[in-house]
Amino acid sequence: MGTATPSAVRSWQTSPRRAQRLVEILDLLGERGLMSVDCLCRELRVSSATLRRDMTHLEEQGLISRTHGGARPATGPELPVRLRDTKRPRAKHAIGVTAAALLPSNRPLAVAIGGGSTAAEVARELGTRRRLTIVTNALTTAAAVAARPNLQVIMTGGVIRANSFELVGSLAESAFNGISVHVAILGADGVSVAHGVTTHDPTEARTNHAMVSHAHRLMVVADGSKIGRATVAKVADASAIDILVTDASADPRELAGLKELGVRVRLARVPR
Repeated sequence: MGTATPSAVRSWQTSPRRAQRLVEILDLLGERGLMSVDCLCRELRVSSATLRRDMTHLEEQGLISRTHGGARPATGPELPVRLRDTKRPRAKHAIGVTAAALLPSNRPLAVAIGGGSTAAEVARELGTRRRLTIVTNALTTAAAVAARPNLQVIMTGGVIRANSFELVGSLAESAFNGISVHVAILGADGVSVAHGVTTHDPTEARTNHAMVSHAHRLMVVADGSKIGRATVAKVADASAIDILVTDASADPRELAGLKELGVRVRLARVPR
């Protein structure tokens, strides 16, 4: 997958309406494969001129392939982090607030926080804490708290994954193998009774597994769209989760199954 230039990234950040539309285009193509311009225009309720500009932008980023009169996805199902940040922001913020409130504030605490936009929301909410150490392999998580002098922030080494801005590989795994934390806070691409906690990339999964293995407790933070879903690489069994923080859009049958395994489920209140 191609990566965005700095100017391209800025364009996503300063045009939230367009960024959301671009995500919707990728979602539609991911679900249906090849789609015509006419069909996409009807689904998105935009003009063909607007859609063609959006398609050109996505093609330049290596995210779609243009065809005669349409487009198809050029990549796998994993969205780049710059696009995931635009999906369900209110739910992710609410999950971050709820998750942070579950952590004790009256004693020193060491937490490991993984990558993803929801995990970064938890880090932001923890930003005012004192006597808190955060260990992370994610550039987005570190950036959320880097300017907080009241925190001790430790980053692992590793190789940067362009899609997730996470440091992975042997250096990152060695860093996690050398620590012990009270809680690991992990985002996920999928959480299910049958398949546990999953992500799109096997190397990322191994790094996350190292993080989880050296934590006394595991908290998973994931919006409702991830519950009941499974992706290619397993991080941990569902029974390894101590606390799952999600929102009310999650599949209630899947949540019931997780509770039967002993998982504490907390639903964040998402403002409408």
